[in-house]
Amino acid sequence: MDEPFATLRALDKVTAQVKRLSVKVGDKAQFGTLSIKIDACRKAPPEDPPESAAFLEITDARPGQTPQLVFSGWMFASSPALSALDHPVYDIWVVDCASDAT
Repeated sequence: MDEPFATLRALDKVTAQVKRLSVKVGDKAQFGTLSIKIDACRKAPPEDPPESAAFLEITDARPGQTPQLVFSGWMFASSPALSALDHPVYDIWVVDCASDAT
């Protein structure tokens, strides 16, 4: 089922800052130098095993450098290592897809 909001967790590995992000599908969120765009968020129906997946486009815009696309693809809440962001400073993973921003 398509859901209008994605819930993400973001980790800054240098400062150990963890932040929960609730992002509307089609919108972008900012975490550090990363810009995270949510293109889709899908949740399994209640009769299936629990699973949420989101299609993310993550761009790293470091000061003085050209922004670079560092991740584009599906991330799965139940298997974050299956399709993970490979970044030296930040980790981003999907927690859930929801019908509202809470």
